[in-house]
Amino acid sequence: MKLIVAIINNDDCPSVLSELTHKGYGATRLSTSGGFLKSGNSTLLIGTEDEKVDDVIEIISEFSRKRTQMVTPSPSFMSEGFISRAVEVTVGGATVFVVDVDKFIKL
Repeated sequence: MKLIVAIINNDDCPSVLSELTHKGYGATRLSTSGGFLKSGNSTLLIGTEDEKVDDVIEIISEFSRKRTQMVTPSPSFMSEGFISRAVEVTVGGATVFVVDVDKFIKL
């Protein structure tokens, strides 16, 4: 048995959850926020059999796409004074952890 912990962008979460549910996988969604952009993320907890891990990761990969976004950082001090310019950053995608589970009980 495996526990898949997937951190995905909030914009991608509905599509990922819909496809997981459609394919018969259960998931618990936790609202989280990223440290760099302080943007909203969702952390999905998915328990599944060892042989189905690749299928779950494929679903997450298919519905969690990376994209670029313009972000205005907080003002930084430079010799001319305070300057704030929009910066293009990559957002989206997914960070996935797969861990062994010794025991799984559904009550």
